[in-house]
Amino acid sequence: MLVADQTAISDKDYRELFLQSLIGRMVVSVEPDGRFVYAEVNAAAANYFEIPRERMLGRTPKELFESAVAEQVEKSFHSCIKTKKMMTFNTLPRCPGGVRVQAFILSPLLDAAGRVRFIDVMARPDTMDSVQLQRERDDAMMLMTSMFDASGMGIVVTDHHGRIVLVNDTFLSEYGWGRQDLLGEEFTILLPPEDYAFSKKLHAAFIRHGRHGKRELQLVRKDGRVADIVLTMAMMELSQKRRFMVSTVRDVTERKNMMRNLKRAKEEADNANRAKSSFLANMSHELRTPLNAIIGFSELMKNQTFGPIGNPKYEEYMKDIHFSSRHLLDIINDVLDMSKIEAGKVELIESEVAISEVLSSVLRIMGDRANASSIELNFQVEECIPHIKADQRLLRQVVINLVSNAVKFSPAGKTVIVKAFTLSDNHIRLIVEDEGCGIPADKIKSVQEPFGQVNDARNYRGQGTGLGLPLAKAMVELHGGTLTLESDEGKGTKVYLDFPAERTMQAREAPPPPPPKE
Repeated sequence: MLVADQTAISDKDYRELFLQSLIGRMVVSVEPDGRFVYAEVNAAAANYFEIPRERMLGRTPKELFESAVAEQVEKSFHSCIKTKKMMTFNTLPRCPGGVRVQAFILSPLLDAAGRVRFIDVMARPDTMDSVQLQRERDDAMMLMTSMFDASGMGIVVTDHHGRIVLVNDTFLSEYGWGRQDLLGEEFTILLPPEDYAFSKKLHAAFIRHGRHGKRELQLVRKDGRVADIVLTMAMMELSQKRRFMVSTVRDVTERKNMMRNLKRAKEEADNANRAKSSFLANMSHELRTPLNAIIGFSELMKNQTFGPIGNPKYEEYMKDIHFSSRHLLDIINDVLDMSKIEAGKVELIESEVAISEVLSSVLRIMGDRANASSIELNFQVEECIPHIKADQRLLRQVVINLVSNAVKFSPAGKTVIVKAFTLSDNHIRLIVEDEGCGIPADKIKSVQEPFGQVNDARNYRGQGTGLGLPLAKAMVELHGGTLTLESDEGKGTKVYLDFPAERTMQAREAPPPPPPKE
């Protein structure tokens, strides 16, 4: 009897065993009004549900769990009361993990009248081998990692601080970064500096409230080049409410470049169309003026308006007709030459050309026009300047066009200077310099293009066809040379013609150019 007394388990001991058991245990009281109240809960069960034990005691499932979970729990209790048999209730899918549990075993406790007074709820531990669980978890991780790295799109994962925690091989290969360059770094390392502040605000807002999103931005490659990308973002929340942003990267640099090129091509086409419209408007004046003069003076002579043909007035008209005809021919020649050059049908007729002789002929041709405008021509040619391999007609036309422009846009009393000399690297350079009105900085490029002029030719101010400088530039480039323009508005213009060293021939003694006609 004494032995029995010593080995018997007291109610106190049984309660301690219940409360300290590593297996979750709960006693649910079936109240007269049909409610289910947690009468006792041990620590393991409270840990499983992540609810303090004191809070669970005396509460119903509806007071502790979400409505869907509470409904599942109470259905299982009703089933236990109805059958009065032990039954199994599968683990609630949305309950957080503590001790791993497969299911709960519900055992009805009947009173003297045979009614279910309490329900003993005991967790059934997962019997799966822990090594097997670890193996399956490792396999799942390997599978996810393989899918992550094998993705054909770049993927970058950032945490709530904006640090890069994962990046796949596709991204690294596409943009040249190494994994060690990025992991642990703030994601702004991948962005241009001007995007830092705005992108950090967006990232923080997305981590707090986002689910899915998409935006276009620029990304910096490891070599510093910038790529256009489309970023598709998704927010991922793990245990302990840790949030991450998973971003897939799609490169759209080629598409963006194509769009930019199309836009640029359209702008260039529009500019060319406007230039040609200006040219046609200008040509209507340029062609009509000499034609009207030719027709008008010819009719006066034909009708002998001032008497017989021998009248001195007719000689003056003949000069005007000749001048107008030459001017009209110059215009037509410029247009035809430009058309041939643009069509690639101009072939150089090359020979050994004496630069001093070419400049002498230009001085003779342009002398009268310069004198008529009270402009002085000053030609400075290096003594014994080498000859050049070139098309003599085109070279002369280049210089005539440039000197003609210089005279046209210089006020009376100024000087146009033409220089020719050899550079130290055996290049030959020609310079045409004036003291005229100059060209605005924003127009220097346009005046070197066909039909380009400083002002709109449709508001004609006697500027000519707008082909002189573009023709000169094209003809110099046919020789492998370059034409460079420097201008200061209101002070004058310098045009540099540089011919490649391979066109420079042996030096020849040449006479200086004759002085301009008085």
